Amino acid sequence: MAGPGMHQTQNLSLQQVLAPQLQQSLLILQAPLLELRNLVQQEMETNPVLEELPDAPNPDAPAESETPPADDNFKEEFDRLAKLDEEWRDYMAQSSSYSGRSQEAEEKRQFFFDSIPTQETLQQHLMGQLNQNALDADDRKTAELIIGNIDDNGFLQTTPEEMALNTGIPQEDFKHMLTLIQSFHPPGVGAGDLRECLLIQLKREGRQNSLEYKIVADHMQDFGKRRFPEIARRIGISVEQVQKCANNIAQLDPRPGAIFAEAPQNYVLPDVTVEKINGTYQVILNGEQIPHLRISNTYKDIMAQDRNGSEVKDYIRDKIRSGKFLIKSIHQRQQTISNIAHAILDLVKGEEGNAPLSDKEIVEILSKRGIPIARRTVAKYRTELNILPSNMRRRY
Repeated sequence: MAGPGMHQTQNLSLQQVLAPQLQQSLLILQAPLLELRNLVQQEMETNPVLEELPDAPNPDAPAESETPPADDNFKEEFDRLAKLDEEWRDYMAQSSSYSGRSQEAEEKRQFFFDSIPTQETLQQHLMGQLNQNALDADDRKTAELIIGNIDDNGFLQTTPEEMALNTGIPQEDFKHMLTLIQSFHPPGVGAGDLRECLLIQLKREGRQNSLEYKIVADHMQDFGKRRFPEIARRIGISVEQVQKCANNIAQLDPRPGAIFAEAPQNYVLPDVTVEKINGTYQVILNGEQIPHLRISNTYKDIMAQDRNGSEVKDYIRDKIRSGKFLIKSIHQRQQTISNIAHAILDLVKGEEGNAPLSDKEIVEILSKRGIPIARRTVAKYRTELNILPSNMRRRY
């Protein structure tokens, strides 16, 4: 009968064996798509038994079973590759040490950098439109002062009264030039607040006599707090009509200048998308960005050959085991993401527009599915995702 010391040794040994694989599995599960793609590429570079499946098999290509056998000796092949790698490194080192450039090459290089497009700022965009207007020197100076006080979102950070007080230029001149600038692209630019921004856009669309214009002009505070029944009562229309107007107002741009704001180029590839196909929402995994892997038949053949030594076979066996675990981990990751996406889709589909789920109800639903979570945690993530509370999400 084994003593407790032996069990402890076995458990410790098991943990030591599983820990690296579990760490890799967790890393694969948590990694964003771009990071995962890089991770898989690194694994393919260090694990020779892994190879990428072709995207579309060529009918004229030989079948997998027709793969030519490996060369005479696995070790010789590796030695040859190592020698080529060393020669390549020496060549690159010599190439990088040469710093001389011809005049023609230098000119081409400079032309390349000069040709890189720069993003136009909102102020540059507005100045370009201002230059198309025939203005005298005083009006131009006034307009430039206004443009200089417009923030990256397109809002005027001061008033004509304040600018007149600070510069000595007549207030009417600022109002006249502000009207001109508010006619520029993008629609809504030069507004003093969100209400004015939306009204400018509605007016530009010829909707100054619409219900949407009346709601924004006279009931903006109630609209911002989604007090639709109160708006309906005051105007004398149905709540459903107010909801329809709200949907139209939501199509306007609350930050017209933001399209010109300089932002870091953070490219994010979605792991999963939800598309409406034939009236039904479907979950679609983005698997195209992840290389589809398999174990190379070449190395399977090497394992079947008696002439290769045990050291070579042990090396290949270890790499095959590692490769299979990687393939399995990627498959489990995709399956987990798919399950989560379907669960979210079911949760959203189950929410009624006129009775959206509260944080407490979401906690109860998750608890029934074996996911204990605090209400403050739900509220925290809802806030980070810019999702309104249930009373603000209600639709009529």
